[in-house]
Amino acid sequence: MQRRLKKLDTRVSQSLILVLLAAASLTDARAGEWKGFQNGGLPIVPDASYATRWSPESGITWQQPLAGYGQSTPVVMGNRIFVTSVSGDLKENLHVQVFDLKTGESLWNFDAKNSSPVKSTNYVSKAAPTPVCDGNGVIALFEGGNIVALSTDGTRRWERDLVTDYGPVESRHGLSSSLEQTEQLVFVWIERSEQPYVLALSKKTGETIWKADGLGVTSWSSPRLVPVGDASHLVLSGVGKLAGFDPSTGKRLWELDGISGNSTPTPVPLGGGRFLIGATVGRGESGGGNAAESNGVIQISGTPASGFAADYVWRASAATSSFGSPIAHNGLAWFVNREGVLYCLDVKTGDEKYARRTASSIWSTPLVIGDRLYLFGKDGTTTILNASVDFEVQAENTLWAAEPAGGQSELFGESVLYAAAAADSTLILRRGDRLFAIRP
Repeated sequence: MQRRLKKLDTRVSQSLILVLLAAASLTDARAGEWKGFQNGGLPIVPDASYATRWSPESGITWQQPLAGYGQSTPVVMGNRIFVTSVSGDLKENLHVQVFDLKTGESLWNFDAKNSSPVKSTNYVSKAAPTPVCDGNGVIALFEGGNIVALSTDGTRRWERDLVTDYGPVESRHGLSSSLEQTEQLVFVWIERSEQPYVLALSKKTGETIWKADGLGVTSWSSPRLVPVGDASHLVLSGVGKLAGFDPSTGKRLWELDGISGNSTPTPVPLGGGRFLIGATVGRGESGGGNAAESNGVIQISGTPASGFAADYVWRASAATSSFGSPIAHNGLAWFVNREGVLYCLDVKTGDEKYARRTASSIWSTPLVIGDRLYLFGKDGTTTILNASVDFEVQAENTLWAAEPAGGQSELFGESVLYAAAAADSTLILRRGDRLFAIRP
């Protein structure tokens, strides 16, 4: 009997070791991936082995000019970085470029023509939708209505012209909504001036699986899958309204009205049907009301049988957001407003822990890397703080030399830092016209 138990213990131990090894391999594989906008709404990187010090003179591993200008976030699959841009006076040229994550070597470029060109100005979006990637390659959406799926070697798998299929894409300041995905589907949100819609497309073929009405409001945020019980809801946020859809069918499951300023920040999942929502103030986009009270945590409740509803768990008293979304980690939530003021709140109660000014206005969603909070200023300044209840700045880094005052457009000048991603100990920073990589 003892021998049998000993053999059983040995087998259990061996099985446990295999499980742990498999888990470690999965973790290692995921460490080199940043599959879409805000990495699917979870901009948290457990690995702490990222750089904390750099300047224009030192610490930048590599940098590469881009074929055009863009505002999308780079995405990563394995050792490849995928990034989009547009060029031309009418944004007539569409670009997908792929770089080696470690060396910055250009691996391949894909170029296409915009099927609905429009004059390029500093007040409309330029390659703002972030693509998604998986083991089969990348799927990229451009604001002109072109969407293309490419394999990992740049071969075109399928493409769609949404203007031909569903009419012109006309919206205030252009389209900015990034793509969202499941294993089988990619979600496309076209919140245009008339007859807005959201699509679920087959990632394999590009065919439309379902099409539903959009929100009918102003929005530059992105659709986000929020876990609810054993399933997920596809949550859309636009000025004055939130709505949740069944990602399998497109059925609208719930709506929440009476919000203001939620034009740009994308919902950030917290688990258990909860998500952070951000809202901003000013420039005619607030929708009226108190924008601070629209920042907070929302809970989705209910069942498929009884129906679903959503409402606030708490609302902020003063915290507001900018273009970036809020972020939560270890029981704390951070919001950054237009002026660069960072608010730290208790994620369960909404109690404010501190409100402190940082070095720059923040347009990119922050990242938590290890126990550090990275704030990416639009002027190329990165402020690194403790991701804790104490406001403690660890470092302030600049990515490029300061430009003379008034030298660039306030909105979309050349030297604007729009986005950041982290994968395999590499911090990837995206300026409108250039990609930077920083490794320890």
